[in-house]
Amino acid sequence: MQQPLYTRTDGLASLTSPTDIRKLGFEELASLATELREIIIQTVSRTGGHLAPSLGVVELTLALLKSFHADQDRFIWDVGHQAYAYKLLTGRLDRFHTLRQLGGISGFPRCDESPYDCFGVGHSSTSISAGLGMVVARDLNRLRHHVVSIIGDGSMTAGLAYEGLNQAGGLEKNFIVVLNDNEMSISKNVGALSSFLSKRFASRWVMRLKKETEAWINQIPKIGTELVGYLKRGEDSFKGFFTPGMLFEAFDFTYVGPINGHDIRELVSVFNRVKQLEGPILVHVLTKKGKGYEPAEKNPTHFHGVGCFEPETGKAKKFAACSLPSYTDIFGKTLCELAAKDDKIVAITAAMPEGTGLTHFARTFPDRFFDVGICEQHAVTFAAGLAAQGFKPVVAIYSTFLQRAYDQIVHDVCLQNLNVTLCLDRGGLVGEDGATHHGVFDFAYLRHIPNMSIMAPKDEAELATLLRTAIAHPGPAALRYPRGVGTGAVPDRNGVSIPLGQGELIKDGTDGCVIAVGSRVHPALEAIQELEAEHKCSFALYNLRFVKPLPQKDLVDLAGRFASFVLVEEGTLAGGMSSAVLECWTDHGVLNGQAIKRLGIPDVFVEHGAQKDLRRLVGIGKQGIRKACLAMTAG
Repeated sequence: MQQPLYTRTDGLASLTSPTDIRKLGFEELASLATELREIIIQTVSRTGGHLAPSLGVVELTLALLKSFHADQDRFIWDVGHQAYAYKLLTGRLDRFHTLRQLGGISGFPRCDESPYDCFGVGHSSTSISAGLGMVVARDLNRLRHHVVSIIGDGSMTAGLAYEGLNQAGGLEKNFIVVLNDNEMSISKNVGALSSFLSKRFASRWVMRLKKETEAWINQIPKIGTELVGYLKRGEDSFKGFFTPGMLFEAFDFTYVGPINGHDIRELVSVFNRVKQLEGPILVHVLTKKGKGYEPAEKNPTHFHGVGCFEPETGKAKKFAACSLPSYTDIFGKTLCELAAKDDKIVAITAAMPEGTGLTHFARTFPDRFFDVGICEQHAVTFAAGLAAQGFKPVVAIYSTFLQRAYDQIVHDVCLQNLNVTLCLDRGGLVGEDGATHHGVFDFAYLRHIPNMSIMAPKDEAELATLLRTAIAHPGPAALRYPRGVGTGAVPDRNGVSIPLGQGELIKDGTDGCVIAVGSRVHPALEAIQELEAEHKCSFALYNLRFVKPLPQKDLVDLAGRFASFVLVEEGTLAGGMSSAVLECWTDHGVLNGQAIKRLGIPDVFVEHGAQKDLRRLVGIGKQGIRKACLAMTAG
């Protein structure tokens, strides 16, 4: 594990508790902001992580801890991409160099990591709903602390955020939502005017006078209620003309902003006023993504989530040369080739065009590309609507995020047996982002749905083949592939699709059989080749390819030939590929005392760390497969 490389810790080292920030002056806070940025940049340059989002909220974080009481109040960070400064300020300076490493601190807030992380996050748009739950719990317990949810403008594209806003406005409880908007530039004129209006509208005496005046006017016979409605409409029009607050006012939130998110003094002033108000409040804060680090300011998309880089230049560090394209690259290239021949193919993603390899598709076929924002549920039903009208939508979403659209997959796609292709990038263990991002549940949550077909390629060439197969299939199909590069297998540009449920015997043997799927096929091949060379034991290797429909005839034949089996998958053992194979054998009555070892993800949430380390940890790497096979021969 790497050691810290901090050149300045004077300010942070002097803090014994995050509550000490309340005692600091604004000049000290400004100095601390510089120090925080330096530590974040130095650390992320070596560990990778979400750099630009965290740099953009340094002043906001300091202002929150200056204005509120960290030992009493609750802070809920949406997604957690923004939480690095918060981690540093809440007692994790000495461990920050372990960020995202196996055994180190998480890249996201985690309740078991710090008492100041009051809610664990990793997927977006949960902070308002979770915060409202804590508000209701506070009031039921008759406590008086503040609850603050900090949500980014990207997360505000998801329906869950508005469901939370809707209930919060209806309950009318004291609740503060901070909207961190890093997409809008800050204009001094507009910012100053907005700040002026916010001060006037949010002043406690103004709010009290407003309520008392409304009550008095309402008592006027015949015209009171109508007059109050007229005055309210006039106020809303006035505020809406100068500020973007009408949307949030419609949810019965008091809107405050926009505020310059890098002006600590102004932020503290606003938060101190807001704390005195009654009811739900939304504070709109404008920040610059990557603030304070020029490479990240110029290219915030690249530095949103970044690997190791040179902090002086921002350039990616050079490691051992690897010219192989990633699975994501192969997917994007193949889809473009298919779309050039078929104008019914449409690509859809949920705020991840770069991450899912669809940027070239978006440029080449702009009329057939749709980024729906962080709205996985909508993406799937939108695709279903397209498919119902004869199109062939391909929905590219990370495996872990597709979990959010389970109901839509069942009712809107599979029940109607529509030609929607779900491309699940990052299938399996993704590495340093940890448990919230591992795509290990997809086989289990998809294979029990009627009409769904599920396939996983062993390499890049098979990915291209199976993508053709999935799109050509007239019903729902899920294509699942891992993060990272493959083996160098070159796709056949003129290739054809293959029949559903067709597996592949890669190598025959006499001492047992390994049945593997997806990313575990090649490590299994390496393992049994080594065993054959070193121990003279011969294992067959069968590439399942399809988790549904299974190649049932082949599986039955294999059960009749071999007495020992090792089943390997990079997914959950509970309900996953090996469960499907065992069900097949049981249904066909071919189990007769065979020795069977299942390798996969156990019934735990796997931690964060490098992919190779995590695969070794759960026993699905080459050495784990080799060990399991060797144990079969010894038995």
